[in-house]
Amino acid sequence: DSGSRPLTGHLIYQCGGIDKRTIEKFEKEAAELGKGSFKYAWVLDKLKAERERGITIDIALWKFETPRYYVTVIDAPGHRDF
Repeated sequence: DSGSRPLTGHLIYQCGGIDKRTIEKFEKEAAELGKGSFKYAWVLDKLKAERERGITIDIALWKFETPRYYVTVIDAPGHRDF
């Protein structure tokens, strides 16, 4: 894993695209699976298999806005099997 999903999830959080309570929920769920550092990756990982395997399997789309910009993030599989 290149770290793009955690980086992107953290960027979305820092820009106000997701609330703190949701990140705390992801942190708790990730810790229960022994993957506490994946809390930001889970912003984009919706499938159970993605969360278990730590790879992107399906395309994810996330939209949010800042005071100056409308932002759309697209996460596409980069793993050779997908």
